[in-house]
Amino acid sequence: MAVVKKGDLVFVHYTGKFDSGEVFDTSADGSPLYFIVGEGDIIEGFETAVLGMSVGDKKAIVLSPTQGYGDYSEERVITTQRENFGDEFEPIKDQQLALQMENGERVIATIVTFDDESVTLDMNHPLAGKTLHFDLELMDIKDASEMPMSSCGDGCSSCSGCGH
Repeated sequence: MAVVKKGDLVFVHYTGKFDSGEVFDTSADGSPLYFIVGEGDIIEGFETAVLGMSVGDKKAIVLSPTQGYGDYSEERVITTQRENFGDEFEPIKDQQLALQMENGERVIATIVTFDDESVTLDMNHPLAGKTLHFDLELMDIKDASEMPMSSCGDGCSSCSGCGH
């Protein structure tokens, strides 16, 4: 029976939970997540966990923050002038913004607080600093050349086949 190795295209159903047991994400009601092992498209611990699995195998894993979305960093919480967002900007607490930093890095920032003069943004991943529990089930292994191509053009939310 084939086992997952680096370079394989894998299809995995998963349920992600916090220490409390609260589910933060699952593929159970949709298409499995798919990715090429070793490409770095998903968190390290998840990718490492599927190595050696065979189709039909199930596994429960626990990932530390360093194996997941990293440690929470206060240095990634910044306050900037509200005028940097333009006159029409109306901030909302917990609103997420896609930003491009001066160094070219793209980040999702969450509005923590704001007033008439400034906006405080948290650029940590929402799951940074958290221990993550995943229940995995390997659904299929294919050659990486069979990677599905997304043709929807509207981003991941408009079609369930993008795998991200």
